[in-house]
Amino acid sequence: MTETHCELCQTEGGQVLVRARLWRIIDAGDPVFAGFTRVVWNAHVKEMTDLDSDSQARLIAIVLRVERVMRETLEPHKINLASLGNQVAHLHWHVIPRWEDDLAFPAPIWNAPAPGPDKATLAGLRSATVNSRLSDYHQALINEFQNET
Repeated sequence: MTETHCELCQTEGGQVLVRARLWRIIDAGDPVFAGFTRVVWNAHVKEMTDLDSDSQARLIAIVLRVERVMRETLEPHKINLASLGNQVAHLHWHVIPRWEDDLAFPAPIWNAPAPGPDKATLAGLRSATVNSRLSDYHQALINEFQNET
């Protein structure tokens, strides 16, 4: 089921790293928060409770596997998991690597304050480091899910 007005039904939502029949994993392409990943349920549903219990368990398992691969390859200080859907009412999970020197830490990335010069410099250095690991992270995700259908 797709919706003509839904961004995640009409577009991929980012660079597709892994596609399965029921879900896809995308790189959100966030220039400030490198490594920001989304797990998107392919069919248009709004809430986790719109899925049957097997699909709910499958989706959460996928999100947790993405988190594990992220921890192993990007080595963030913390990982944020979020399923909001307020702006795009299509079931998807955000998997966001966080570091103590990122522009928003410890606040959520969506309401990051304007950084001071020191924080911006540190965040820029962190972003360069993370960007250098992104191809390894993407390949690790592809390897992790290569047998998924």
